[in-house]
Amino acid sequence: MLADSRLLPECVYRPGSFSGLMLLYESNYIKLGILLGELGADDARWVSRVKGDNDLHLERVLAEPYTTTLRMTYWLRDAEGIEVRDPDLSVRIYHDAGQVEALSCRARHQHRVLSLLARSHAGELNRRWGINMMLNKWLDYLIDSGHGFA
Repeated sequence: MLADSRLLPECVYRPGSFSGLMLLYESNYIKLGILLGELGADDARWVSRVKGDNDLHLERVLAEPYTTTLRMTYWLRDAEGIEVRDPDLSVRIYHDAGQVEALSCRARHQHRVLSLLARSHAGELNRRWGINMMLNKWLDYLIDSGHGFA
């Protein structure tokens, strides 16, 4: 059982609400912490390889006193054999607040299910819900698959 099951909302929230989004950011923080473990401070790129899944590529894009921005992706081959990043998420860790926000995701996904998910959300709050829920579910999958950087 993942540690985010210990999250207790301090207010009633509904999916799609701002307060619910903040709780989702906190859940992302807990799950990403499990996945990351203790990364080397001098490194900027890591790869997690597990049997039966794609290699997970992680890159530190920006490190500031209270935040770190990462890029998380699989490198997949499209129908023509060209390597593409999908999903291609930019995430920001707010160390002081204990939250992780998915900032962006590739505009056009190669994977059909990801493409449908991206198109189904309009508006800023819905957009943020969509990409952060996708991050949250992907983190579940990565942890369950045995990925990690510890």
